[in-house]
Amino acid sequence: MATADVTRDETPQLFGHPRGLTFLFTTEMWERFSYYGMRAILVLYLVNFLLLPGHAENVAGYYTIKHIFEAMVGHTLDVQPFSSMIYGFYTGLVYLTPFFGGLIADRWIGQRYSVIVGGVIMAIAEFTLMAPSLFFLGLLLLIIGNGFFKPNISTQVGNLYQPGDSRIDRAYSIFYVGINVGAFFSPLVCGTLGENIGYQWGFCAAGVGMVIGQIIYIYALQTLPPDRVAQLKAQTVQKRPMTGQDWKAVFAIILLCIPVTFFWATYEQQGNTINLWAQDFTNRHLIPGVIDWQIPVTWFQAFNPFMIFAFTPLVVGFWAWQSKRGREPSTVTKMALGLFLLAISYVVMAAAAYVAPGGQSNWLWLFVFFAFITLGELYLSPIGLALVARVAPAQILSMMMGLWFITSFTGNLLQGYIGSFFSQMDKVHFFLLCAGIGAAAGVVTWIFNFPLKPILERKGPITQPELAEPQADPHLEPRPAAE
Repeated sequence: MATADVTRDETPQLFGHPRGLTFLFTTEMWERFSYYGMRAILVLYLVNFLLLPGHAENVAGYYTIKHIFEAMVGHTLDVQPFSSMIYGFYTGLVYLTPFFGGLIADRWIGQRYSVIVGGVIMAIAEFTLMAPSLFFLGLLLLIIGNGFFKPNISTQVGNLYQPGDSRIDRAYSIFYVGINVGAFFSPLVCGTLGENIGYQWGFCAAGVGMVIGQIIYIYALQTLPPDRVAQLKAQTVQKRPMTGQDWKAVFAIILLCIPVTFFWATYEQQGNTINLWAQDFTNRHLIPGVIDWQIPVTWFQAFNPFMIFAFTPLVVGFWAWQSKRGREPSTVTKMALGLFLLAISYVVMAAAAYVAPGGQSNWLWLFVFFAFITLGELYLSPIGLALVARVAPAQILSMMMGLWFITSFTGNLLQGYIGSFFSQMDKVHFFLLCAGIGAAAGVVTWIFNFPLKPILERKGPITQPELAEPQADPHLEPRPAAE
């Protein structure tokens, strides 16, 4: 086991972490500003403008895509179900392509070039969305660009730390806060522009955010360690075959992808059906009968990211308190708890629909919903990222990070299909359906804890490539096999 003296590197530090973490934090913050800014207005743009008669006919590929979706579900799609299918497939596919982007980075172009290529493509895509006729082309470019960007920015966080450095879990929590800082401000900026001035200006603001993120990342390259492809070209590491322990870790991660898929299938209703609930079934007056100012619909999308960075210190502190008493849950148990909290959030929405049948519920119901779903996210999402970075074999690290993001692909496809029933089902039953899916996935995850805990709770990764030269740069030193 490496000591603290060994694991702490000599690279420039900032706030107790390598300086590169700050730049990766900021780059991801602006990329998430772009993504969530676009997501905050996407369904509203489709339902209120793009898919309405008189506009839809001018969108390139509209009839082809509509016919494909209608063939899939076996019936004609009205505006809301069609918009839900588009939303689900888009948010799903942006998490499928990272698997291939990670594979390309691991084998050929490396993580750095992948992030630059992906960022440039996504910036172009956001500006393309400003032209309604090119809407589907813009979505396609976002899907491709995110495939290059997403897995390779996340894995570079782990590259900043040497073998056995205990700061890596905290680093991913800090990185996750960066994601949500961007996600908090994006609905306030892009959403407000979209609702009050024009949806195209919301897309424009998202594009500007992506450009800023790319400028920061290019400047930050000097603070980041070489990625694996660069190390191999410089012959500082040797290729090493996968071991049996490596394959056990891979199998464990794949197994956990199954219930996590159902987490995203219900969690991602936030930007879809929850957005429509806020617009059509919520009394958005700040204090009904007293203060008539209404909370803009898209601002509700800022509740979750705000709560992320408000709750993160509390949750991490609670885990530390549990750890001192030997009661901190295992990684998989935390993920199961996250799914149960997700289920509770939809029970809250079912209660909101029950007490206001056919009417409008108080916006505070949404506040409580977001509080529970945020706690569920904190118990699952950053834990999953750190888990992959910690136990996935270095030979396929970016690809495994991409595989983890495939849970969001399959989950969002299912989310779009589930959301298509929102306008057809009783709202109480719809939200109870979402709660049931989350609870069932939580039970499955809890059961997985027993066989997977010995594999996933190891203190270090299973295997890492060996040094070609004993005197190699210590920053490039591989993480040793766990004992």
